[in-house]
Amino acid sequence: MKRTLQRNNRKKKKKHGFFARKRTNILKRRRKKGRKILSR
Repeated sequence: MKRTLQRNNRKKKKKHGFFARKRTNILKRRRKKGRKILSR
């Protein structure tokens, strides 16, 4: 039986990382909002 939590850090970074966010307006919006954590 496979375990439920199988982390794939590269996939996570590609999907939710800093550079994934950089191409969009997400980071800009979150900076404007004054968030401490911009992305995971």
